[in-house]
Amino acid sequence: MKVNITSIKTASNGVWQGDNPLNFAFPLLILQSVLILLLTRLLAAILKPLRQPKVIAEILGGILLGPSVFGRNQAYLNWVFPDWSTQILETVASIGLLFFLFLVGLELDLSSVRRSGRRAFGIAVAGIAVPFLSGTGVAFVLRKTVDGADNVGYWQFVVFIGVALSITAFPVLTRILAELKLLTTEVGEIAMAAAAFNDMAAWILLALAIALTGNDNSVTVQRSSLVSVWVLLSGAGFVVFMMTVVRPGMKWVGQRCSYEDDAVEEGYVCLTLIGVLVCGFVTDLIGIHSIFGGFVFGLTVAKEGRFAERLIERIEDFVSGLLLPLYFASSGLKTNVTKINGGKSWGLLALVISTACAGKILATFAAAMAFFMPAREAMALGLLMNTKGLVELIVLNIGKEKKVLNEEVFAILVLMALFTTFITTPTVMAIYKPARAAAATQTHRKLRHLSAAGNSTKDRSLTILACLHSLGNVPALISLTESTRSTKTSSLKLFVMHLVELTERSSSILMAQRARKNGFPFFARFRKASEWHDQMAAAFQAYIQLGRVKVRPTTAVSSLTTMHEDICGVADDKRVAMIILPFHRNWRTVSGVEENMGHGWRVVNQRVLKSAPCSVAVLVDRGLGAVVGAAQRICVMFFGGPDDREALELGGRMAEHPAVKVTVVRFRASPPSDGVEGSKVISRHMYSKSSDSHYSFSTAPINWEKEKVLDEAAIAEFRAKWDATAEYTEKEATDTNTIVEGVVGIGKEGGFDLIVVGKGRVPSRMVAKLADRAAEHSELGPVGDILSSSGRGIVSSILVIQQHEEEETPALNKQSFSIRGASINV
Repeated sequence: MKVNITSIKTASNGVWQGDNPLNFAFPLLILQSVLILLLTRLLAAILKPLRQPKVIAEILGGILLGPSVFGRNQAYLNWVFPDWSTQILETVASIGLLFFLFLVGLELDLSSVRRSGRRAFGIAVAGIAVPFLSGTGVAFVLRKTVDGADNVGYWQFVVFIGVALSITAFPVLTRILAELKLLTTEVGEIAMAAAAFNDMAAWILLALAIALTGNDNSVTVQRSSLVSVWVLLSGAGFVVFMMTVVRPGMKWVGQRCSYEDDAVEEGYVCLTLIGVLVCGFVTDLIGIHSIFGGFVFGLTVAKEGRFAERLIERIEDFVSGLLLPLYFASSGLKTNVTKINGGKSWGLLALVISTACAGKILATFAAAMAFFMPAREAMALGLLMNTKGLVELIVLNIGKEKKVLNEEVFAILVLMALFTTFITTPTVMAIYKPARAAAATQTHRKLRHLSAAGNSTKDRSLTILACLHSLGNVPALISLTESTRSTKTSSLKLFVMHLVELTERSSSILMAQRARKNGFPFFARFRKASEWHDQMAAAFQAYIQLGRVKVRPTTAVSSLTTMHEDICGVADDKRVAMIILPFHRNWRTVSGVEENMGHGWRVVNQRVLKSAPCSVAVLVDRGLGAVVGAAQRICVMFFGGPDDREALELGGRMAEHPAVKVTVVRFRASPPSDGVEGSKVISRHMYSKSSDSHYSFSTAPINWEKEKVLDEAAIAEFRAKWDATAEYTEKEATDTNTIVEGVVGIGKEGGFDLIVVGKGRVPSRMVAKLADRAAEHSELGPVGDILSSSGRGIVSSILVIQQHEEEETPALNKQSFSIRGASINV
């Protein structure tokens, strides 16, 4: 049914007055947006385990909603996506596209491109030239084979096909490099620089293609080539003006909007957003697509300082979360896969995919080999440069909008972009995974090593890697690390790692790029708070004044599934003795509010505990450090075993601090002893047990008599050293209830700011009694779980320590046993 677009009204009067809201523009747009967002989010969740970029889900969602699948039902198509609504949907989505290209320009750092050198430039040229030239051959075949493909000028068609085959999607590539931990490798640095060159060349070629097509699609009108020349010259003049006049002005704006001048930022942000729209209008006025103006304006904004971050904070969620999915879904709505029918069409699809992949991969591989890169790295670089996605779809949509690409060619190229982007991550993971260099030495992997190192101050220096989720973790971390700072016998070196989840957001990608410039993760000395790009740096400034403390900040930007690799890698590289992790749940005693970071962060902690090259401590914060400067009261609970001995060692270091009062509470089993003895261990597999609901215990061979001797020696050593400054008490434990009541009673009484316990992976006879209890937080061990569980009224903060286990039996990992009736999950 033909509809006059001018007769379409914006809003209806409602169903009670006889109006169908779907016959009006705005209600229909709302319905379309909801359908698109729900479906694309569902597909993104399904594809997330495959590490696929979100654009794949957005395009697939559009294809499913369009004529290829659901749209085969004409009634549905006329009801939800009628022809008259297409222009409205694309107009709204194009606003998001304009600002997205501004964000792309904002991410692209021209200074880093200039510093990349001739190798990246040579690889980029080869990666553009060869696919572009091979695209001319593909364009010739398509024009001769596909009906209607030769209705447009030859050169316009050739340029669009060449750009489609030679382009590399810079934003998608950055996300993949960060996901695969390749940003600081030689491959990642070259790929980023070459992709930046490629991106700029692609936009220049796209501007050329648009200039050649013009805005008159009538084949009967002979256009003068002089018009295209004027368009290109005007576009070049626009770029020169932006770089020479606007860029210095935006640099001045960035300098004005510092951390100290929050009040002046609002006006500048608004002015910048207006600038994006004006630049889009100017380039459209010239005859080049409006998105080119947004991209160039993004290049002019200074990447240093806080202004770029503030811009991204203001617009990225609305643009990337709402408007951009509408644009790429509209690409899928215009993609009719049914147009690819018959052996000839599918053969053309195979030809386009193979030509695109072979041209880009082989050209990049050959150029990288010419610059003496190893073959495996050169092949990985070729696969990475073959990434399509976002920018590719923009090019194809413009080609279809200009009537250069018909429906069949458009569908073929969309499927090519989907395929090449989909295979990038799995193929790179299969071919290339850089090995992390081993640490120079393997000393000081646990606190007990420090005591064994002798009395030398240099030997006993403590190195800690402390991880943070947010600014809220800082007070507790400062309080904890200050209590471990020995004032006499040893120094403290603290590496502070801010853990940031890598997402599709531009701010996340921008942080990953900044990390790449300095190493990933990178460490730097404190100068100004802005150098860490976070207010957390200012919170640690006081430590600079402490003569025996060295603080180095870092930011790790990674997906939660691989975050533990960054943490363990830095711990290995810096040869730290202990990693401090924030628990995924914290309780603020002042406000009484529970903060839950989510299950994903719990899994990060579990993986670090499993893979760490040193001892690990998990901090459950219940207001530790809320009162600045107050003397700390610390309780060390001792049941026995390596983890408890490590907790006792930390308590000894804390006892050296004059403002810290340490109390050791040792739990002793009352006779008759019914504990676990080495000769009485009965083991059987229990595969039905879940690792999340049952505690994990060590599977290494245990000499129980030796463990008992070591426990007594550790207690004797502690009392010999710290009997004058630390308190020591013993509690009798007759059964499980007595143990639980004793532990909970200490946590509830509020007499201690911090309770330090061992995880208890080697089950002492008392800890083994607790193994039948259902675990709420199994990664903390039985005692730590009791103290961190909700509903028990515990008011003290908890530090659960796991000693580094240097030798373990790998074959027994992830198994479940029963020890004298106590279920133990390993």
